[in-house]
Amino acid sequence: MNDTKPLALVTGASSGIGFELARQLAERGYDLVVNAEDDTRLQQAAQRIRTAGTRVEVVRADLRDPDQTERLFAAATALGRPLDVVVLNAGVGQGGAFVDTDLADELEIIDLNVRSTVHLAKLVLRDMAARDEGRVLVTSSIASTVPGSFQAVYNASKSFLQSFTEALRNEFEDTGVTLTSLMPGPTETDFFHRADMDDTKIGRQDKDEPAQVARQGLDALFAGKGKIVAGSVRTRAQAAANRMLPDSLKAEAHRRMAEPGSGDEG
Repeated sequence: MNDTKPLALVTGASSGIGFELARQLAERGYDLVVNAEDDTRLQQAAQRIRTAGTRVEVVRADLRDPDQTERLFAAATALGRPLDVVVLNAGVGQGGAFVDTDLADELEIIDLNVRSTVHLAKLVLRDMAARDEGRVLVTSSIASTVPGSFQAVYNASKSFLQSFTEALRNEFEDTGVTLTSLMPGPTETDFFHRADMDDTKIGRQDKDEPAQVARQGLDALFAGKGKIVAGSVRTRAQAAANRMLPDSLKAEAHRRMAEPGSGDEG
């Protein structure tokens, strides 16, 4: 790697928002360490990013496993260069009624979205604190503001990340380390297909473009902002409404969008 360039780590970088975050960081002059669980897609994503002349180190690791989380951090820091930017983006969801979904799927959400984010944040922030320098972007969601009927564990995981990121930002407010929460709405990725939500209204509706979400997220990160609702005007309007509505109404609205079969109505 060209050690005159700053270095960024991006998890969940094989597709969707994570890929766009990595690609756009390359455009902004960063070398990259990219991570995902799917080796084939990750290698393909890295090759696309390399066409711009960026050096990309690929680390396949399943962050649901604490040992592999440690291995990712060890590989990123073994390059002998500081991590100037860390994007904690890896995540997974699962739709369906809580009593019908598999416990293993729900625990996977907690392991990946919550536990691995806390684990990596602990490692990277200790290094950044020692240097008094660094930027961390955490992919949360506007789902963090809504009780997620038929996505109960996923929305709760994003609520955790939102609170976690804002708390750490406060802890670091008088330092050279910044944290930013990226809060997209429904985005055109394979998220809803992987979450078994193809037959829901939210799964079938028009969605925001990942390139737009990533660009707005990185703009907020480098501006030192604490959080950014990213995506279309519709997404930002929904986030504004969520700040005003009671939880009971938000839960009912989410039910109408996420309940299995809702996409077949009308």
